[in-house]
Amino acid sequence: MTSDPAPWRLDDAAAEYFEAHFVPAIFAAWAPILADAARVQPGQHVLDVACGTGVVARAVADRLGGRGRVTGLDLNASMLAVARRLRPEIDWHEGDVGAMPFADASFDVVLSQAALMFFPDRVAALREMGRVLRPGGTLVVHVFGASPGYAAAAAALEAVAGRELAEIFRAPFALAEPGRVRELLTAAGFAAAALQTHERAARYPSVDALVRTEVDGWVLRGRVDVDALLPGMRSALAPWVGAGGEVAIPMAGHVFTCSKG
Repeated sequence: MTSDPAPWRLDDAAAEYFEAHFVPAIFAAWAPILADAARVQPGQHVLDVACGTGVVARAVADRLGGRGRVTGLDLNASMLAVARRLRPEIDWHEGDVGAMPFADASFDVVLSQAALMFFPDRVAALREMGRVLRPGGTLVVHVFGASPGYAAAAAALEAVAGRELAEIFRAPFALAEPGRVRELLTAAGFAAAALQTHERAARYPSVDALVRTEVDGWVLRGRVDVDALLPGMRSALAPWVGAGGEVAIPMAGHVFTCSKG
C-alpha cells in the first residue's frame, strides 16, 4: 500500500464519477451501519472524517432531522464540491485529518468510513480524531475486511498490469485484520473498542461495468488496458456473477466503536 496521499486525490470529473458509480455500488450500504453504531441522536454535533462526496454525512443529517449539526472534512476539494451540490446545508471543510481545522472537544461523534487505511500516519490521524472529540463522545471507524472476490480481481489485474497497480487496487483492504486496527486505536489512546463485523455486497450490472468503473473512475485511469484486462477479470469473478450477468461481490466490513474517556 502506498502511503502517499497523491494517488487518492481526484479531479472534478472523477469525483462526480465516484458519486454516480462507487457510492451506490459500495459505499451507500455502509452509511446507515455507521450511523447505527454511533447511536446518533438529535442535538449532537457530528463529524464525518474523509467524507468524500458525503454519503455518511447525508445519512447522519437525515437522522438528526435538522436538530443537530453535521460537518464533513475531506482533503479533496473536488469531492467536497459534489458534497456541497448535493447537501448545501451541511458544513463542509477542506482539510487534512492529521491537522484538522477544529477546536479541541468540538464534536459529540466522529465517524470515518473506509478511510483509515489511506492515512499516511494512522495513529496520528486517530489521535487527532480524539482531540476534536468531547469527553464521553463516540468514535466510529469502519474499514473493509477480507473480500475473496476483490482478492481474485486484484490477482487478475496484477497478471495484466503488474504488481504496483495491483497493490493500489488492494489498498482498501490493507486493514482487513481487526487486530491491526485495535493496535492503532490503543496506540492513539482509545481503549475497549467494540467490534461489529457486517457483510454487504459490491453490486454492478456486469463484470465489464465493474472493470470500467474501477479503471475509468479511480486511480487506475489511463494506466490499464481495459480490453486486455477484461478476459482475466471475467474468469476471476465468475463465481460472483448471477444468472443475468450482474455481479455481487461480498465485502466484509469491520466497524469499531469506542468512547473518549
